[in-house]
Amino acid sequence: MRSMLWCGCAFFFQSVELAEPSCLTSVELMKPTSFLFISGIIVSSLFAAEKNPELRVLEDFRAVASIGELPVVSYADILDKATPSVVAVYSSRIVQPSYYQRAPQGLQDLFRQFGRPLPQPEADSPKERMEQVGVGSGVIISEDGYIVTNSHVIQVPRGQAADEIRVRLSDDVEYVATLVGSDQKTDVAVLKIEPEEALPVVTIADSAKLRVGDIVFAIGNPLDVGLTATQGIVSALGRDSSGILEPGSYENFIQTDAAVNLGNSGGALIDAAGRLIGINTAIVSRSGGSIGIGFAIPSSMVLNVVTNLIETGEVPRGLLGLIPVNLTPDLADAFELSTTRGALVNQVIVDSPAEQGGIRHGDIIMKIDDVDIKSAPQLRLIVSQMRPGRKVNVTLIRQGETLTLPVVLGSLTGSVASAEAEQNILEGVQLLSIDGRLRKGWSLPDDVDGVGVGDVLPESPYSELMARGMVIVEVNGEAVSTLEELEAQLQVGANRLYIWSSGTNHFIAIYIQE
Repeated sequence: MRSMLWCGCAFFFQSVELAEPSCLTSVELMKPTSFLFISGIIVSSLFAAEKNPELRVLEDFRAVASIGELPVVSYADILDKATPSVVAVYSSRIVQPSYYQRAPQGLQDLFRQFGRPLPQPEADSPKERMEQVGVGSGVIISEDGYIVTNSHVIQVPRGQAADEIRVRLSDDVEYVATLVGSDQKTDVAVLKIEPEEALPVVTIADSAKLRVGDIVFAIGNPLDVGLTATQGIVSALGRDSSGILEPGSYENFIQTDAAVNLGNSGGALIDAAGRLIGINTAIVSRSGGSIGIGFAIPSSMVLNVVTNLIETGEVPRGLLGLIPVNLTPDLADAFELSTTRGALVNQVIVDSPAEQGGIRHGDIIMKIDDVDIKSAPQLRLIVSQMRPGRKVNVTLIRQGETLTLPVVLGSLTGSVASAEAEQNILEGVQLLSIDGRLRKGWSLPDDVDGVGVGDVLPESPYSELMARGMVIVEVNGEAVSTLEELEAQLQVGANRLYIWSSGTNHFIAIYIQE
């Protein structure tokens, strides 16, 4: 009986596809008893096909909202309000044609056949062209043309900024956008266009008031098919250990099962009132398509980053100057704690605000001001969103005793100060000149010379590549022995470092942004 009903449904939908699209809507609105009745009629008609019966279907062309006897189940008005504020974002780069490509085709074939070098191109031949390399989404946040998107949307391969960024509005009008600023640690970027009239803007909600189970919609430009809306719920909050962003970044994602696909990045996650509660950023998928695990940056974090990028061009972040780790059940037992909540101080950076405030390794931080600390990633996130110079009260447990210590936050903008001078060479990395004391303390062989790596903050983009005790021997093929030589050899873009560590040498590659 069930297979017959499915056959009837399939036939019914196939027949409906030949009629007005709204017929499909009427199917969704029919009551179960009506649907079974219709299905029975159609199934019966299969057995009388030889008589060519007249096709009879039930049609209803009313809008959902006008059907008084049924509850309103459409979110069309909400999407009509929010969708115009979502845009498509296209990133392009300037491509230099190769020597081979610029040669006339006939000469290419001839010289390739005989293995000869190609001739020089003619003077009037094209030398470069603009090539689209990425597509994503964005959200209009101000009438005068500020647009928020993801940092990775406006980058080209190897992490460099695009040479041209175009924005297409919901009415298909296109603009060339200017990059106002980008923050890779949160994957947020701000664009600016110069519209001739006021733009439709999104209303921004307080993402801190979200609850698991709230209905949400993802709006964006998936696979460049055009603006698309999908529905889901808030599946989880505060996802901070997903490893989606680069090392040293700040993750605090909203998880949703609303379908998010390639091209949705930078688009809007809105609530049932049409308000922005997040910027869609990433998915977990083995196929490249949505499997119901998507992540969005909360609107409160986005607004903080955007405001700073527009007003100052950077995102100032507070710094405690310590390396925290999560408490495992075994560590909690060892510290005689009844919970794994909190952040264990694994190391305190020399001369940091934490050391100056009296924090020691082995302390368990439970609160920053009135904010309860549940984990090490949350501690990093909370402090990073505070202004440098702010005085905070750090509540911690030390050997079973609860203490509250006042600490004045330092600044994460720039790197840790070296023992000799303030330097801003590798962000979050303490660099040390090698003298006799350091050589003895680290047991360095006499033939090892270079620049020593001291403390490396978890926030550093190089935290997974570099560690205390390493020695940078060469930078881009040139030997270095002082901070000045190291800084002189580093370049914007990719760099190769020859490293000595624990008796062996190896290469690492690091990338430096402009």
